[in-house]
Amino acid sequence: PRTASATRVPIKNIERELICPICKELFTHPLILPCQHSVCHKCVRELLLLNHEDSFDAGSECSLPGSPGPRSRVPSPSMERLDRLARSGVFGFGSISSPGWRRGSVTPRITTFPCPGCQHDVDLGERGVSMLFRNFTLESIVERYRQAARAAVAIMCNMCKPPQQEATKSCMDCKASYCNECFKFHHPWGTPKAQHEYVGPTMNFRPKVLMCPEHEMEKVNMYCEVCRRPVCHLCKLGGSHANHKVTTMSSAYKILKEKLSKAINYLISKEDQVKTQISHLEVLINETEENGQLAERRTNEHFERLFETLQERKFEMLRSIEQSRTGRLDQLRGQVDEYQGMLENSGLVGYAQEVLKETDQSCFVQTAKQLHTRIAKSTESLRTFHPVADPSFDEFVLDTSREETLLKELCFGGVPDPPIIDLSRSRVYNEGLVCWQLAEDTLATDYQVLEYRKLGVEKDEEEGSSRWCSTVPVYGPSTVVCDLEANSLYSFRVRSCRNSLYSPYSPEVTFHTPPAPVFGFLFNDKCGFSSERLTLSKLRDSVESVAGMAFLLAAERVQTGSYMGLDYIIGDTGISQGRHYWTFRVEPHSYLVKVGVASDSKLLEWIHNPRDSSSPRYDHDSGHDSGSEDTCYDLSQPFTLLTVGMGKVFIPKASISSATAGNDHGNRVLPMPQRIGVYLDYEAGRVYFYDANTMRCLYERQVDCTGTMYPAFGLMGSGKVHLEEFITAKRLSYM
Repeated sequence: PRTASATRVPIKNIERELICPICKELFTHPLILPCQHSVCHKCVRELLLLNHEDSFDAGSECSLPGSPGPRSRVPSPSMERLDRLARSGVFGFGSISSPGWRRGSVTPRITTFPCPGCQHDVDLGERGVSMLFRNFTLESIVERYRQAARAAVAIMCNMCKPPQQEATKSCMDCKASYCNECFKFHHPWGTPKAQHEYVGPTMNFRPKVLMCPEHEMEKVNMYCEVCRRPVCHLCKLGGSHANHKVTTMSSAYKILKEKLSKAINYLISKEDQVKTQISHLEVLINETEENGQLAERRTNEHFERLFETLQERKFEMLRSIEQSRTGRLDQLRGQVDEYQGMLENSGLVGYAQEVLKETDQSCFVQTAKQLHTRIAKSTESLRTFHPVADPSFDEFVLDTSREETLLKELCFGGVPDPPIIDLSRSRVYNEGLVCWQLAEDTLATDYQVLEYRKLGVEKDEEEGSSRWCSTVPVYGPSTVVCDLEANSLYSFRVRSCRNSLYSPYSPEVTFHTPPAPVFGFLFNDKCGFSSERLTLSKLRDSVESVAGMAFLLAAERVQTGSYMGLDYIIGDTGISQGRHYWTFRVEPHSYLVKVGVASDSKLLEWIHNPRDSSSPRYDHDSGHDSGSEDTCYDLSQPFTLLTVGMGKVFIPKASISSATAGNDHGNRVLPMPQRIGVYLDYEAGRVYFYDANTMRCLYERQVDCTGTMYPAFGLMGSGKVHLEEFITAKRLSYM
């Protein structure tokens, strides 16, 4: 079988991989986004940088020939495309309201935009484009492609006096191209320049060493497996990668190269299969083309028949109107002629006047009798005037509203595919946020209907199952269901509707509601909050403790069992009555995090009398196996904290939960749930800890609720806690 190294792919065959997804042109100084996709430096800069005269520095200190510096504003297809993207708001910026908008006046309010390759949000942070690495590998491939495309165009020596000679090699240290004579002259034997690295003629000069974009003077020598990017030792020591797993660059190079080689070899070994599938796809393309044309012809035939029917009805109805109009006009004109005869010296009156001149009595009587009858009728008609025809055509008014509605609803047949409920984004408490993904078909649906029912209740006698409740039509991918009962199991399903045709129901999913209503709060940035050791998000819905230099310098104390003190943070809302439930996530890499509740009196003690150093064994509820915890365990104290960290949950020995009964250490160390729920019953004086995904109680105990109780969190070393979005959303909407 052929291998990747033995197979040479013509450089011209990979053009589709070298096109920037934004400007649709060949990459120019491509940058690697955090999601591993690449975009042109100029494309990102046009949209994000406030100062368009900034120097180019993306992963290297050296200035490169041909690097994009201050450029004149020359219109190009890519620039026009960027203009359209910026105006349409594709990149998440505020609308540009200036009537005379110019590219030079682009002022983005944020540095977040969706990756054009995968649509994931990319946050460049305060450093902006300078935090991104240049994709030198891709840049070299693009340069080789350009050379292959212009094989007839030679690269000339940069040192020759006119006339210039064709270059035979390029020096990567000098960043210049030379002919043979000039290279020997500028790189004489026995000098340091003789040791310079040279390659074949090229216009792409890249630095010999990749520098860290966050620490400009440091070389990258490690690879972060979490962020999937090279880092330097300062990034790992106390920077943004302090808590991430890293490996050496050589190890990462070996592993990634081996994986890539295996993947390429696998694809090459499946070349016959790929060709077969391509042939099948080509057949499908031809069938699609033929069937599409056939569907067009049939649709045209249907509409032609409709047009013919409409034309026939049109002619018939117009002919009826014309016949009625002609008949009425003839009748009215005859009546006009009749009345014209009543006028003096004309018609009937004139004729009667002439008859009156007759002197022969017998002749007069013979003619006057009939004439008198006619005049009597005309006199009667005059007294009771009534038109012989109605000028109104109301009976010919056509009502086509029903037919127009039917025509507007005219569509192709077919039932839409059912949507799928998204478990990762759905959250159900006393109110439920249910999200779903629509079917990936080409036709849009009109709306969705969500149905739900409570399980474990008396069944309907007629249907043999519990009753389903339906929501009003939902014109989006999610909806909120209210007034769900606590500590209950609910089943949900959803279906789509298109043109009065309903899809089948989605597969049913079940959610267990918590034992109490949701308690909404944010982190308190005032009471006892240590801004030196804790980092709070702007929305105050997540807090992070970073293992800084102080923690690293205390390594000796860590080895002897003495730890840095806990940094406490509480919720901004207290509880003085009732039952409440809240949910949060603890990052898996967190070293030690304590979660639970504490009274205001205990909080004052923690804040005003902090322990400078403490061991996890100091607290009775720490969860660490000290052996002395149970003997001094207080049954009722003004706080309860459960220890979470290193991907585990440590259940204290005094737990009475049946799930963790016994003194076996293995039963008391559980895998850390993805989401943790806390339930406080203030009147009963008990607190419960749950796996929020399965609503399984992990631990419960008594707590003294004499004062105001607050959600409490303590972080030691590195760690991060996120409050549930559905819980914080209500609080944020009022801020």
